[in-house]
Amino acid sequence: MHSTIVSSSLIGLSCLSGVSCAPFSFGNNPLHNGFPTVAAGSPQLAAIETQAHGSLPNAPPPATAPNADSLRSLRLIAFNELFEVAFFTELLSNITNHVDGYEIHDQGSRDYIIKALTAVQAQEELHALNANNALNHFTNTVIQPCQYNFPVSNFQDAIALASTFTDVVLGTLQDVQNLFGVDGDSGLIRGVGSVIGQEGEQNGFYRQILEKIPSALPFLTTSTREFAFSALQGFVVPGSCGNLGAIGLQIFEPLSVDTKKIQPHSQTLKFSVTLPSGPQPDSWKSDYSGLSLTYINQQNLPVVEKIQNAKKNGNTVTFEALFPFDDATSGALFGNGLTIAAVTNSSGPFASAGLVAKATVFGPGLIEIN
Repeated sequence: MHSTIVSSSLIGLSCLSGVSCAPFSFGNNPLHNGFPTVAAGSPQLAAIETQAHGSLPNAPPPATAPNADSLRSLRLIAFNELFEVAFFTELLSNITNHVDGYEIHDQGSRDYIIKALTAVQAQEELHALNANNALNHFTNTVIQPCQYNFPVSNFQDAIALASTFTDVVLGTLQDVQNLFGVDGDSGLIRGVGSVIGQEGEQNGFYRQILEKIPSALPFLTTSTREFAFSALQGFVVPGSCGNLGAIGLQIFEPLSVDTKKIQPHSQTLKFSVTLPSGPQPDSWKSDYSGLSLTYINQQNLPVVEKIQNAKKNGNTVTFEALFPFDDATSGALFGNGLTIAAVTNSSGPFASAGLVAKATVFGPGLIEIN
């Protein structure tokens, strides 16, 4: 079994379907089950539960309304799950309809993959319904879907992307659980924990397809809600979301990881950003030496590197930074699995991913090595 190296920023995306670049819309859901509007006790919900091999939780919600920040986490979860349903629905459609690039020639493998992804698609529907049902119960509002584009045109790349965004989800739900605890909403933690385990099972399946070992790391890379929400914007058709602003999380300017096929050793990587309109803060400096490139990997302290060779061409700035894979200066075996990169307006040191997010200007850039 060999390792596969993937580098992705999830920015500047095209489309998943090999037939058309039309965005995915739930108005064209090929399952025709009414999702994302599925009534409790309906035949449509029963069919989704059968497909998912399990049911929506039927335990009563917490007796008191969650903290306002906990509701923000639930809104992010619903937003993410709607995206995942869109992704897996279109992926399944491409496989089952033999779209060019999605053919699986071994019939046994094809049947197994379709069976597994059919369950995943329905399980993500239940995740979305669960989060939106909670929001509806406590706030009388739900997160509405968007239209989506995806950056791949074949089965292997689609599975690699699924593995990457699942890694981000697994890191972000750590953040959500911690925030629930801090805010005193312990009644919400167990359900999120069950989803973390379920998403981890999914990712082991994707990693095996990619000929990676099923478990990437002893302690999975942490993330934050802001990094996840910002990364998801790369899939969304601008202006297509019903109530994006209701989520209430910061969206960072994109960071592109321009070096491809990153190998597992210390090296200099290339990045680029597009400057926002308006004057730049004086603290950035003309050579952008007032900014830093910060990496988050596993449960280690974030690692900060200097920005080098910054060059401005129009509104685009390209630059380089050291990626200290397995480097003694990091004080840890650093760089395997998911690494989150961010351009920060501080050189730290940072004690947590949350503090990195508070200093982030551009991000996240996502690097996968295993």
